[in-house]
Amino acid sequence: MAIGDALNVRARAPLRLGLAGGGTDLSPYCDEFGGNVLNATIDRFAYAHVRTNRIGALVLRARDVDTEEVLEPRVDHSIHEGLVLHRAVYSHMMRTYCDGVAVPLTISTTIDVPAGSGLGASSALVVALIEAFRSALQLPLGPYEVARLAFEIERVHIGLAGGRQDQYSAAFGGLNFIEFLPGDRAIVNPLRIRREYLNEFEASLVICFSGQSRQSENIIKQQVAGLKQLDAKTVENMHKLKQDAIEMKLALLKGDIRGTAEILGRSWTAKKATAAGVATEAVDRLYNEAMAADAWAGKVSGAGGGGFLMFLTDPENVYRLKQVLNAAGGQASSVKFTFDGAEGWPICA
Repeated sequence: MAIGDALNVRARAPLRLGLAGGGTDLSPYCDEFGGNVLNATIDRFAYAHVRTNRIGALVLRARDVDTEEVLEPRVDHSIHEGLVLHRAVYSHMMRTYCDGVAVPLTISTTIDVPAGSGLGASSALVVALIEAFRSALQLPLGPYEVARLAFEIERVHIGLAGGRQDQYSAAFGGLNFIEFLPGDRAIVNPLRIRREYLNEFEASLVICFSGQSRQSENIIKQQVAGLKQLDAKTVENMHKLKQDAIEMKLALLKGDIRGTAEILGRSWTAKKATAAGVATEAVDRLYNEAMAADAWAGKVSGAGGGGFLMFLTDPENVYRLKQVLNAAGGQASSVKFTFDGAEGWPICA
């Protein structure tokens, strides 16, 4: 399939909060036991802009980290250096859908949150890049295909450590209970929550950037090593996280926000036991400040080691909780859920 002379498309994919079950989407756990993850996409996005250029080069830009590469248009650039996500998606799309012809393109991206956020930003970026090419080439790819391709590019081709939930949440959007089954199968189950329950849940939620970007790879490698060795403690805590996802789903469907908070706190305890470094000094400080300010419960989103925390509290206490967290060095805010997955559109100007 050929790319036209005046290609100019943009795409975005939502970031997510990992509510429960995170880690059970890792191999080898989900391959042997099956994983359950509950997550929700929020009003923070990864954006991709793909357009043809007249300078005959491959221009890759990550504006949020002020990085640019100007390369010869080729499909065989290393995907283990530079802007690896941009390079890997470009290479795959040119090889697979453009008959191996390396088209001169300018590919620019940005993300609404700092790197290492714990909100699935890198995977959402890969999904946004794929969605931009899907839109440009009118490819017959649904959200399952986009998510699966994003997983293959990020985890298999590049070899980055991590699970599967981020790609599926970004591709589908919404509040989902996702099952990860042996044989690399995934089933995305959107939750049909009554509007008043959803409003109360959203009104009770505060997210807070710890000020500390985290590198999840070491934590994930520790978790995977424990699973491969069938470390009893790691496996037991993964079982707890999996059950927490089921119980939190049921609590939300009933509108039991206090029950949801209870499970959130319990899940955080189990999460910390899966690997060293999940909780850091900065995370513990913010967590303790929040609990002293009448938060019901909290946990980190993602693998841990920094990034964003989430807390549930009485909606009438949200303003005070944000003030306390900001005074303690965090960056706290309210958040809104979103229900659309990745989407791409042509730019007419």
